[in-house]
Amino acid sequence: MTHRDVFEYALLRVVPRVERGECFNAGVVVYCRARSYVAARVHLDETKLAALDPAADVTGVRAALRAVEGVCTGGEAAGQAAPDDAGRRFRWLMAPRSTVVQPGPVHTGLTTDPEAEVERLLDLLVR
Repeated sequence: MTHRDVFEYALLRVVPRVERGECFNAGVVVYCRARSYVAARVHLDETKLAALDPAADVTGVRAALRAVEGVCTGGEAAGQAAPDDAGRRFRWLMAPRSTVVQPGPVHTGLTTDPEAEVERLLDLLVR
């Protein structure tokens, strides 16, 4: 039997008008403690964004999604989170916030390949 590791994941939701609470999925963040792995993949559907808020700042939303990817990558792209380990960066990203890009609830699963898992979840839940 192939060894499987526990992983955690959360969807990234775009909430163009926070006061209305309407949202759609635009990315996923996956964390696997056993492998010190954290990664985000994003896909912004501009048609959905425009449907919820025709005046939405597309450039700003893209920048916020890229920032999440940067924090996951680590190094200079992570800014102040650069010295933190993968788990701390994941927990920081999952902290509740009232911004245009928000994390959804954290879920768990088992995987043999966290990198493949992030792509699978992006295809299944976002695209």
